[in-house]
Amino acid sequence: MFKADRIKEALVWLKVVFAALVAIDVALIAWLAQNFQSAENVLVILALVAVIFTTGAIVGVNHAAYRRISELENL
Repeated sequence: MFKADRIKEALVWLKVVFAALVAIDVALIAWLAQNFQSAENVLVILALVAVIFTTGAIVGVNHAAYRRISELENL
């Protein structure tokens, strides 16, 4: 039972990280949509790179959560 509680705790933290990353990703995409024409090229490129890395982190957290859920099902 103790292992199940640890997995549930990890899932709660993964939900928090996932929500924060999604909020950051949406904000970056919104900034890009609003300032694509007027921003300097360097800022646009940095924002695109940040969106790519943030989206990658979202996918990584999603896979980690699914692994934890799979561990929980196997208990």
